[in-house]
Amino acid sequence: MDGNNGVILLAEDDIDLNNANRRALELRRYTVYTALTLAEARERLNKTAPDIILLDVMLPDGDGFSFCQEIREKTQAHILFLTSRTEHEDMVRGLTAGGDDYISKPFHAKELLARVEAAMRRRRMDKVPVKSLSAGNLSLDTVSGQAYADGNDLMLTPKEFALLRLFLENEGSNMSNEVLYENVWKAPILNDVRALRRHISELRSKLNDSGCSHTVNVVYGKGYCFEKKI
Repeated sequence: MDGNNGVILLAEDDIDLNNANRRALELRRYTVYTALTLAEARERLNKTAPDIILLDVMLPDGDGFSFCQEIREKTQAHILFLTSRTEHEDMVRGLTAGGDDYISKPFHAKELLARVEAAMRRRRMDKVPVKSLSAGNLSLDTVSGQAYADGNDLMLTPKEFALLRLFLENEGSNMSNEVLYENVWKAPILNDVRALRRHISELRSKLNDSGCSHTVNVVYGKGYCFEKKI
């Protein structure tokens, strides 16, 4: 990991806020690269691999949601949106675009630092090599983020793979919407389960279409359960 405690890309067009957040992060011994526009953020990403991207939703040359979709397949960085928006639709849009978390403005520097430190702990855990996982004719490559049924790639999205890995690690156990969402999206569910349901529905379709030996079943009132097909 570059830097002392990690590398952060901060994309925020408010110069005063940008500088204040940069100073607060640097005091915690993070290496911080800043950008005032998406163009500058792209340039930074071409030269460094941040552990965390703090991404303002509204920037002069575009919106953070679209930018997140653009870069999601190119970086494994934890993406945390900085937003003054409070509508659930906007929050869900950011998370389904590939974001991992968000923080609503105005926020205290202590809250931002706490979110960053929590994300960095997860990043360090993610970098610890783990063995591949399997169940029946299903196998997961936890390094590449790919899943196979009888050797055929299921072509899962990052969120679908994260859900499947969590399901497989808890095979046979009922898992609530809240637990699934918080473990995969790294954020509270906000009483809106539509994004979770959509991803699980797409994951189930891919599992069933591939002839996988296992599937995700709905357990009414309790959430979902990953188990072998009867």
